[in-house]
Amino acid sequence: MFGTTKAYSGFSVHDTEAAKEFYAKTLGLRVEEVHGMLTLDVGGGTEVLAYPKGEAHVPATFTILNFPVEDIDKAVRELTGRGVRFLRYEGFEQDEHGISRGEDGPPIAWFTDPSGNILSVLQE
Repeated sequence: MFGTTKAYSGFSVHDTEAAKEFYAKTLGLRVEEVHGMLTLDVGGGTEVLAYPKGEAHVPATFTILNFPVEDIDKAVRELTGRGVRFLRYEGFEQDEHGISRGEDGPPIAWFTDPSGNILSVLQE
């Protein structure tokens, strides 16, 4: 039934304008706004929908988007320079920049969008 459709994921945001600014300018994604909702081009022909929920928005408690990068140190430096603050998690060894380099997975660093949704950059 759905084998010929193009499925996509979505998540809510508190403030569409703040989200548009963050995803377009801070992260450098192509962002389109249609009917008050944002379509984020996250690369590789993949689009993700960000829709407004206003005061009813509750940030996701899990990572909603993971951005693979070739050089995590460079990516974290660039994002820090754009005002992104990286999260610290208890139980994870993280360096002074917030990068976790554990044996159980790739080097990864987490941050949030203006609505508090969790995102990451990870080195594959």
